Amino acid sequence: MAASYTFLFLVSSLLLASYFCVVSDAATDSPNIVKGLSWSFYDYSCPQLESIVRKHLKKVFNDDITQTAGLLRLHFHDCFVQGCDGSVLLDGSASGPSEQDAPPNLTLRARAFQIINDLRARIEHKCGRVVSCADITALAARDSVFLAGGPDYDIPLGRRDGLSFATRNATLANLPPPFGTAEVILTSLATKNFDATDVVALSGAHTIGIAHCPSFSSRLFPNLDPTLDNTFAKNLKLTCPTATTSNTTVLDIRTPNKFDNKYYVDLLNRQGLFTSDQDLFTDERTKGIVKSFALDQDLFFDKFVKAMIKMGQLSVLTGNQGEIRSNCSVRNNDYVSYSKTVVEQVVEDLENLSDEF
Repeated sequence: MAASYTFLFLVSSLLLASYFCVVSDAATDSPNIVKGLSWSFYDYSCPQLESIVRKHLKKVFNDDITQTAGLLRLHFHDCFVQGCDGSVLLDGSASGPSEQDAPPNLTLRARAFQIINDLRARIEHKCGRVVSCADITALAARDSVFLAGGPDYDIPLGRRDGLSFATRNATLANLPPPFGTAEVILTSLATKNFDATDVVALSGAHTIGIAHCPSFSSRLFPNLDPTLDNTFAKNLKLTCPTATTSNTTVLDIRTPNKFDNKYYVDLLNRQGLFTSDQDLFTDERTKGIVKSFALDQDLFFDKFVKAMIKMGQLSVLTGNQGEIRSNCSVRNNDYVSYSKTVVEQVVEDLENLSDEF
């Protein structure tokens, strides 16, 4: 009998220790930060930064909530190609076409680029040229998630802007296509140190936004993809009557403008729009993760935030690397240097003074 009590005590102790270990790990589970980035990078040089970004984006989204998806996608397409250096923002030049001219980026929203440059001007007006376009893009993506109903979270800042854009081939190689299978997506993102949970969580960004018919028409023509729900497929054919129709449809049929976990519910019901979406529920490596996110929105939010912070640090430039662009679309050496006349400075000082009253 004494031996039995001893055994039960040991088992209970082990279970209790295991529980506290899990709790401890969860409490201290903070993402690693790349050297040169910081949670408080602009606290002294531009303390108003985050309020400037959020205040302006609230106005933008009140007018058009769909712009949240455009800004979030812009951050993805920046980071996956050549790292989070703002290179996707650059216009083409004499050295060749920009990343924007590569096929995966042709449907990036023109308005998203305008919003980033609007933010650039507002921030520079208040703080001078101290905040990079890469950081502005990252902040705009974070606020797009939050203002669309998703989690609010801190991101490390201190990125610098790149001096060059990636080639067409590099852009194609680093942006997995919507018609790619889960195997393609997992393999591609594994090269950037993302695991299956990261991949499924980042794919949840498709809970907002739209897609053009050619990006998923191969699932409708010439033959219907058997993984598509029949009613869903029939409705898609009303929007896309031919394989080359240029119409658009929402990525999440349940709550297209709200950042939530309904994207995963779509996948459970065979209503994922892209092959790269629906195949996450077909592949055994990701199927269970999809189910868990569909059942637990808080879990999805937690894993999404961690994956976004990881993505936002891909191959970043810091310190004296790169530059801080005066115009997010043009490198500084191709742009008229930023300067202010005495009159302009006086006007700005008066405006700042008036803001205080």
